[in-house]
Amino acid sequence: MRTIVINTGTELLLGDVLNSHLSFIAREIFPLGLRIDRQLTVPDGEAIRDAIAESLGTAEIIFITGGLGPTTDDITREITARLLGLKLKHDPSILHAIEERAARRGFRLTARVARQADVPEGATVLPNEQGSAPGLYLPPKNAKKQPHLFLLPGPPRELHPMFRGLVLPLLREIVPADLGNDCRMFRIAGLGESLVEEAVGAELLALPGLELGYCARPGEMDLRLIGERSVLDKAERIVKEKLGAAIFSSDGSDLEEAIVRLLVERKQTLAIAESCTGGYLAHRITNVPGASAILLGAYVPYSNEAKTAMLGVDPGLIAIHGAVSKQVAQAMAEGARANTKADFALATTGIAGPAGGSKEKPVGTVFIALAARDQPPSVKKGFFPDDRPTFKELATQAALEMLRRRLLEQRKS
Repeated sequence: MRTIVINTGTELLLGDVLNSHLSFIAREIFPLGLRIDRQLTVPDGEAIRDAIAESLGTAEIIFITGGLGPTTDDITREITARLLGLKLKHDPSILHAIEERAARRGFRLTARVARQADVPEGATVLPNEQGSAPGLYLPPKNAKKQPHLFLLPGPPRELHPMFRGLVLPLLREIVPADLGNDCRMFRIAGLGESLVEEAVGAELLALPGLELGYCARPGEMDLRLIGERSVLDKAERIVKEKLGAAIFSSDGSDLEEAIVRLLVERKQTLAIAESCTGGYLAHRITNVPGASAILLGAYVPYSNEAKTAMLGVDPGLIAIHGAVSKQVAQAMAEGARANTKADFALATTGIAGPAGGSKEKPVGTVFIALAARDQPPSVKKGFFPDDRPTFKELATQAALEMLRRRLLEQRKS
């Protein structure tokens, strides 16, 4: 079924807000056998009408995001009703729900909020548990070319639960059960696209009917396989045989999720000490539900004095080797583990740049240390001469992968 996504909002085209809707919707609908055939991003205003009108005769399913709020630039609801020749009817129950939500949160409502309770004739209301603007589903009427229309809120925190809880059940009734192929995704750490392709590309391409894709990310990559189940089973055996422990996920989960899961399984704990990554490693771990079961403490001793005061790093060690060194990274990890009595501790110290480097230790240098109970500490040196955000991403990725590999080794022993 031909599917189109229309994202509305001037803020998307100005670059003020990242448009994440396309990737989210594409991932959610693929298991149903649907793929997005076309995507349009249009500013607020009459451009919305033109995009919808252009798509009405060419799609069977249209998702429209944004423009359902109370302000003057939120006109998706009105434009859609006008294009389809539908009257808007006020639904007091929607307004009551909005008023109740505002009262619970102590918000003051303006008179324009009442617009959000206007519903096109024949539409199914999709309640919004995370915001005030409900979504709307308009099924095809008598016109043969009218598609299934879904009007959805723009903020991702509102759209995501609505899509999963309300839109997907409707789609399962709409979409034929035998559409499309299956998809399997393998997330791989520490290897680039070319190395992965060298390892598995030729064998995978030899499988008939297999669609193969690579997607690189900082410190990792995704290998995507699409095809019939029997073909995917053969492809999966090849991938696991060739790439083995480099695969950290086959369910779309992130590396930090794999770390938390492994530590929870083993009933083991973690401490973190970060200098150059400024708390980003702890941020990634604490983004995972259940992290409180494994993370005992995290330190951000950015200055030399803080390294000594918080982690007991010997000032003489810093004077001799420098704060960015194997010796100081090891001392930081050991100090964090000693303070918290954790099973493992990770530490990072480096030069994120753009200034501060030297000939011996250029910008991008990082030392990552892993301390473990009843095992000698280990330290790895990395070099990531990128902008500061990418440096932090790559350094924390390397730290997490270092710990994951150690946990896998323990599993074997």
